[in-house]
Amino acid sequence: MNTQIIAIANQKGGVGKTTTCANLGIGLAQAGKKVLLIDGDPQGSLTISLGNPQPDKLPFTLSDAMGHILMDEPIHSGEGILHHLEGVDLMPADIQLSGMEVSLVNAMSRETILRQYLDTLKGQYSHILIDCQPSLGMLTVNALAAANRIIIPVQAEYLPAKGLEQLLSTVSKVKRQINPKLQIDGILLMMVDNRTNFAKEIAALLRDTYGSKIKIFGTEIPRSVRAKEISAEGKSIFAHDPGGKVAEGYRNLTKEVLKLEKQREKSRAGIGR
Repeated sequence: MNTQIIAIANQKGGVGKTTTCANLGIGLAQAGKKVLLIDGDPQGSLTISLGNPQPDKLPFTLSDAMGHILMDEPIHSGEGILHHLEGVDLMPADIQLSGMEVSLVNAMSRETILRQYLDTLKGQYSHILIDCQPSLGMLTVNALAAANRIIIPVQAEYLPAKGLEQLLSTVSKVKRQINPKLQIDGILLMMVDNRTNFAKEIAALLRDTYGSKIKIFGTEIPRSVRAKEISAEGKSIFAHDPGGKVAEGYRNLTKEVLKLEKQREKSRAGIGR
């Protein structure tokens, strides 16, 4: 099985990375894919939003898995992986992960510890999605080193151009030095309020600035009070408000992501001939 590893990354907090990771993951599962979500943020937002309100009480989290790799200790198959009712698996995170960031600084092959862990799981999943922390530290670099694709959620509320420059330069560094397979799937506009011209202006600005180099997803995720409510419920937007605009947005995003995948496979097959 050729596992697609998608990092959901932006060093700005509060742009909807966790919401996107959970709902795109569950969208892919609904499309018949076998999906593992990785919580790569010590705050454990993804873990909490998928119904585990006290991540620090979980017996085995991502920091334990990475710790085993660092120490060359074996990991039992499926150890620590939680199953969610909506058909996805989750490798949770807790605050210990912030200590892992410190341990990585002096480790051999420190950028690839997460990749080595994911290598132990690859054959079991068609898609692995990583919810990155809001920083460009060692954990995010590990996620970029492990992924072959990145989705960048951007809030359509303020000019995100400056922050994006930093992220894009980190991405190209990782691609050049560690992971040549890394590709940006696109920028995803989040929390779009279509009643305001401002969101349209930001969208247009992003398309002007980056549209020639980076795909801007056709799908935009609308602002919604309901989407805010779900993080407390442990359910996806599909279970919470299936007929709503946000659920429709994530269904469309899922289709776009799968379509991109198909196109890349085709062009690879063409090159391989």
